[in-house]
Amino acid sequence: MSQTVDIEADVVRRLAGRSLVLVGMMGAGKTSVGKRLATRLGLDFVDADAAIEAAAGLTIPEIFARHGEAHFRDGERRVIARLLGERQRVVATGGGAYMQKATRERIAATAVSIWLKADADVLLRRVRKRSNRPMLNTPDPEDTLKKLIADRYPIYAEADITVVSKDGPHEAVIDAILEELDRKLIADDREAMAPSAETIVPVELGDRRYEIRIGRDLLGRAGEAIRALDPRAACCVITDRNLERLHLHTLEASLDAAGVRHARIVIEPGEQSKSYEVFARVCDSVIGARMERGDLIIAFGGGVVGDLAGFTASCVRRGMRFVQIPTTVLAQVDSSVGGKTAINSPHGKNLVGAFYQPSLVLADTGVLETLDPREFRAGYAEIAKYGLIDDAKFFGWLERNWRGVFGFGPELAEAIRHACQSKAAVVARDETEQGDRALLNLGHTFGHALEHLADFDTSRIVHGEGVAIGMACAFRFSARLGHASPADAQRIEVHLREVGLPVRLRDVPGVHLDPESLLDAMFQDKKVQRGALTFILARGIGQSFIAKGVPADAVRDFLADELGNT
Repeated sequence: MSQTVDIEADVVRRLAGRSLVLVGMMGAGKTSVGKRLATRLGLDFVDADAAIEAAAGLTIPEIFARHGEAHFRDGERRVIARLLGERQRVVATGGGAYMQKATRERIAATAVSIWLKADADVLLRRVRKRSNRPMLNTPDPEDTLKKLIADRYPIYAEADITVVSKDGPHEAVIDAILEELDRKLIADDREAMAPSAETIVPVELGDRRYEIRIGRDLLGRAGEAIRALDPRAACCVITDRNLERLHLHTLEASLDAAGVRHARIVIEPGEQSKSYEVFARVCDSVIGARMERGDLIIAFGGGVVGDLAGFTASCVRRGMRFVQIPTTVLAQVDSSVGGKTAINSPHGKNLVGAFYQPSLVLADTGVLETLDPREFRAGYAEIAKYGLIDDAKFFGWLERNWRGVFGFGPELAEAIRHACQSKAAVVARDETEQGDRALLNLGHTFGHALEHLADFDTSRIVHGEGVAIGMACAFRFSARLGHASPADAQRIEVHLREVGLPVRLRDVPGVHLDPESLLDAMFQDKKVQRGALTFILARGIGQSFIAKGVPADAVRDFLADELGNT
């Protein structure tokens, strides 16, 4: 294989499923260059104008003549959205397509845009003899073209890369495109991986604003941060047996050095500790340690500890302040942020709880190196979730950089920062899940049902594995209902399997599953409203939405097919 082919294959790999969209004026060469570029990269090519004509059964001049420009632009927007949603390809757009804000946003979310920039005299030479340019059907086409250039070039300049289209061999333009693409992809990854000693992500909730601090060795400085919240406050550390053995001594030494009086409460690791019985014991222990309302509870552990300690803080003495020090990937990117606290009921997961915000979150990435590899992978599912919800570029970044995340490189801190920033923005908009915060439950309806039927036995399934299976199911269900493309569902399944996560209901060992039992468990989900199922579904990667009133029969049929697949 030649070095050129290697470079082109590498560009396609780093695009991670994103399409390439050529934008620019009529006559810039988008179609001719696009066809050759697609051939070089081994991708499909489609001309958006040709697709529009095929869909309408009319030529573009005929569409303009019969229905007007507004009608054409609406159809153009819908056709481009469809083309980008189907699969990775090279797309040539009409001259006015990129001027539409909705189209620019769609392109930005799912593709890399390339502006073929040409001077007015070059464009005039190329289009002067053609009669299929309705925008130039004026008494003075040259003046019209110059006005279009003045209007459009500032918008075209928003494209990801710009390549000058000159008269000459098309291959020279394609070489320039590949060179600029390579530079952009390298720059994107370097920017994303820029090291930082400590990153602060604010959660903006008015007078209850708090910070998420992300970095290495934060545990050794936790005492200073906690004392800064209130120099007079004592604290009660709630943790589990694993953390007691591995890291509690570091935290307690930090509290001692800062002069913070502290007590400890140790629970057994695992989802079983999120029970009424353990909750009652922990509450009594906090009171027995003579903790006052102005003191602090420290949630030092993974999601189980965070949920239990947070709910304890919300109840004891009618509300104590608390600090989250999450020690798993899942807790650092999800459960420690946003104030959801809960314990489990025999009827389902997290059904007894409260929205109760912490005063501070300290996410020490160094402690993640002692995690069991299975727990690390499970937490990665929650990171991937943020790309699937509303950030296709982030999901593509993960496809390219997941090995660095798993290798504890700078990519890990960047992935955590991005996930926390995404969740903080959602929480600030919708703290108590009355609106789009529900999108954060992507995959959870399926996942929670699986955990419930496994009796929360972590030897069979842990939460992040349930989320991974649930997200894959959600996209396959979305494709089945006609919302998303099967290609997107397949792409997600490939990536999750690549990092070692399960993606099918039957991947859970030792649990008998049938459609009715799964459906019954789903009806205990917190998102059920007036007896109707609510799912988080998707129209594509990064395009999730809340689907209310999903028919139980449709879910039952889907589950039957999923369980019957071989």
